Amino acid sequence: LTRRLHLALGLEEIAANVQQTVAQQVYNLDLEDFGPYRFDWTRNGRHMLLGGNKGHVAIMDVLRMNLVTELHLRETLRDVCFLHNETLFATAQRKYVYIYDQNGVELHCLRQHVEPTRLSFLPYHFLLAAVGKTGYLKYQDTSTGELVSEHRTKLGACDVMAQNTTNGVIHLGHGNGVVTLWSPAMSTPLVRMLAHQGPVKDVAVDPTGRYMASAGMNKTFKIWDLRTFKELHSYTSVQPAASLEFSQRGLLAVGFGSHIQVWRDACEKKARAPYMRHELPGKMASKVSWRPFEDVLGVGHSDGFTSMVVPGAGEPNYDALEANPFESTKERRETEVHSLLDKIGPETIALDSSFLGTIDTDSVSLAKEQDELTAAAVEAAGGGPRERREVRKQRGKSKTGRKLKKKRKNIMDAEKALLKKTAGGRRS
Repeated sequence: LTRRLHLALGLEEIAANVQQTVAQQVYNLDLEDFGPYRFDWTRNGRHMLLGGNKGHVAIMDVLRMNLVTELHLRETLRDVCFLHNETLFATAQRKYVYIYDQNGVELHCLRQHVEPTRLSFLPYHFLLAAVGKTGYLKYQDTSTGELVSEHRTKLGACDVMAQNTTNGVIHLGHGNGVVTLWSPAMSTPLVRMLAHQGPVKDVAVDPTGRYMASAGMNKTFKIWDLRTFKELHSYTSVQPAASLEFSQRGLLAVGFGSHIQVWRDACEKKARAPYMRHELPGKMASKVSWRPFEDVLGVGHSDGFTSMVVPGAGEPNYDALEANPFESTKERRETEVHSLLDKIGPETIALDSSFLGTIDTDSVSLAKEQDELTAAAVEAAGGGPRERREVRKQRGKSKTGRKLKKKRKNIMDAEKALLKKTAGGRRS
């Protein structure tokens, strides 16, 4: 009975029984003229970037509820993404990817990225990953400006992308139901798995990097184990899920049609019912995303943006040296410099990231074992073991004094001729 009453509570009742700072996070932005909307959070959860499909872009300081900047691009906008902090952001527009600063000034036009649909930023590698209608996945280094790599997926246009934050691997969902995992160091996918019998609508990876959720056009979303790449559980929805997202504490948010569901403990075991539900009458959800370090779920839909409180979703303890929601301008600049100095190369992105920082403590025995295997292979081929000749080394063989002594042996003077004549007479 208590569980049913808990599920029947609305956002108004929850907001009335929580702290004032949390209740302020429940709000609704009516922007029906420029939707549907997609959005992104900074790593510390302080700022939010809104982007409407018709070109409306805005940055908000959600901690103080202030509008930082607002601009109208007057062309189709498919996705938005913050870079290393709130001072720079990228937009996937009709033809190219553009980079803007926090004042709305256009800084760069990345013409190598043609007709982009989805963007994702890798903060530890300073890489901007973009995929589009051409079917190419491209990595752009935002610190140097060079194009690190581009991979042809060979699976047609792609509009589904997710990032595994534990190892930097990019997950792509394709129209034939295949999910591929990519690294900038490999021209072929690391893993290729058939997830659904129809087009993949969205993909999400949990913060631990162990589980992946995928939604298909057949009104199902599945949980996968990324250690074995096997299906664990399968859930059904009334409509195909448009967006999936894991929170920092492992809660899964699912948006389909005008319905929002939050599933708790849906990966380790089969959940019977959603943890929370929310309805958006007359609106179509386009993206769901959790605000870092807060119990807040953001929902972008056809008429704007809506936020809702979900108890137990955010991580309460944050590392101020990693992501500080209350950092000052000076701290932000210092963090930016430190992150550039600690930048990791793109070749370190792999499925198993545990090899980073390890030391080969038994290199001598490993080299000896390799020599024995090589000798055995040569002997099996019929060459036999090769005997090594002992070489006696002479010290000072190439010294200048010895060279001069050798040269003087060939010089015949009167003293040397007399000595040679005397030696010849004694022998006779």
